[in-house]
Amino acid sequence: MVREAKLALEDGTIFKGESFGFETTKTGEVVFATGMTGYVESLTDPSYKGQILMNTYPLQGNYGISDEWFQSNGIKAEGFIVRDESKHPSHSHSQKSLSEFLSDYKIPGISGVDTRALTIKIREHGTMKGALTTEDISDEELLDIAKHQPDIEEIDLVDQVCVDKPVIYGGDFKRRVAIVDCGIKNNSINALLKRETGVVVLPYKTNYKDVLDHDPDGILISSGPGDPTRVKEAIENVRKLSERLPVFGICLGQQVIGLAFGAKIYKMKFGHRGINQPIMDLRTDKVSITSQNHGFTIDPESIEKTPLKMTQVNLNDGTPEGIEHEELPVSSVQYHPEAGPGPHDTDYTFDRFLKIIKEY
Repeated sequence: MVREAKLALEDGTIFKGESFGFETTKTGEVVFATGMTGYVESLTDPSYKGQILMNTYPLQGNYGISDEWFQSNGIKAEGFIVRDESKHPSHSHSQKSLSEFLSDYKIPGISGVDTRALTIKIREHGTMKGALTTEDISDEELLDIAKHQPDIEEIDLVDQVCVDKPVIYGGDFKRRVAIVDCGIKNNSINALLKRETGVVVLPYKTNYKDVLDHDPDGILISSGPGDPTRVKEAIENVRKLSERLPVFGICLGQQVIGLAFGAKIYKMKFGHRGINQPIMDLRTDKVSITSQNHGFTIDPESIEKTPLKMTQVNLNDGTPEGIEHEELPVSSVQYHPEAGPGPHDTDYTFDRFLKIIKEY
């Protein structure tokens, strides 16, 4: 039996389709991502916490689900919007269907939506709050839920995805990086481990003295969801640790570093989400295609009044894709060099960070 699902947007628009996944109602920012593949990685990416994800590529679920592709311990997105849901996946590693995956984590899905029209709406009007239901709720009630949920800037999303105690990986390696966890992805941890670098993942609220107690050789400020101005402890950690050790930031980590040294942050109209964002390294003029997932960015003009300089730029809109400190061993990138999902053009970024650690 086909069950109806509905998506209500704060502007009063309602999209109707077919329900899959779990029978529930969820709220969040409605955002779109442009990758042809990678729905497992995207749904389990902690940076999607607080957001209802839509994939612009029409067919989703065709190669099923494998926990090998997880970027965290489960789904972090609040809901999933697709044009067509594949109910019969085919892949040698597949363990279950997309609908079963959503059901396992109590996440609703809606299929049969005109995702092209919804993408155009978001591009024209900007990211909007939404409510997705697979339950029997009236249009009026669902619209009310969508309109009256908190703005994403008002929610402490990082607290919902970061570790609550230290977690150690690769304890036998001689070199160790401390990750200030704002929503780290598994691929980032694995990128360090495969370079024979141990990792200790720490809650972002960890006091800088306690961070140093783990005797790290460098600090990684991780990616994560929401407004970076809300993770004040991580910002303070950067200020105090940057004169002691090399510091590197990814995505939200770049924004945290920017805030620590006086740059300003603003919320983007609809953000960068997908695996085809072109960036250029201003030091080499090399262009790379990158995987991205962020709704906030550093104001490039504000960098001029800080000891930071922009090292990489987005070729679509000119936003900062890399920064570094003029004197201290502090640098960051806005994109995801660990690329889960996405291209591996910028995998060298981890090698550059470890080279700084070695030479420091």
